[in-house]
Amino acid sequence: MNKLLHLFANNRAWSENIRETDATFFELLAKQQTPEYLWIGCSDSRVPANEIVGLLPGDLFVHRNVSNLVVHTDMNCLSVIQFAVDVLRVKHIIVCGHYGCGGIHAALEEKPHGLIDNWLRNIRDIAIKYAYDLSLLDGSENRLDRLCELNVIDQVQNVANTTIVREAWERGQELTVHGWIYGIKDGLLRDLKVSNSGNADSDNVSSRSLRSV
Repeated sequence: MNKLLHLFANNRAWSENIRETDATFFELLAKQQTPEYLWIGCSDSRVPANEIVGLLPGDLFVHRNVSNLVVHTDMNCLSVIQFAVDVLRVKHIIVCGHYGCGGIHAALEEKPHGLIDNWLRNIRDIAIKYAYDLSLLDGSENRLDRLCELNVIDQVQNVANTTIVREAWERGQELTVHGWIYGIKDGLLRDLKVSNSGNADSDNVSSRSLRSV
């Protein structure tokens, strides 16, 4: 039986490397986590949240799903947001998509994919919403990249519209929601410039979305 021993070896090497840098790191980490950031990203294995922003464990609270969606009936995602906002008191929620997203590509294909088609329906709705603007772009790759961006923008709006975030703003809690996208081809993040730090901002995200990038 293959017990993936190489992964345990990698883990020991990683742990030893951290301890060499900071002998008390794990001792302090075990006592509490105090991240300032919640990362809502895609499950894609090519987008390692901590690594691409250069943060260590404990610095970034993470939720990932296919195509970084924030769906108002998804109790998993909403529970993560509530814990991050109400308990951890994060100051920033980052919705980060990436170019070349397989989920978004699948959502545009004219063929069934099984159970996941129910999840991808959310992306198809975004494609319909922005169908005219997408039609103005040349080439399927450009349209796919733009839909990746538009998906992030819509998810930022969804985060801002949760009761969790709105109630945090109403009580004066410092909290900003950001929309970013990651380029797998160059390893760089791009700010889509739709950050929200209050209810007035959140109500204006949609009007800014088509001119944000």
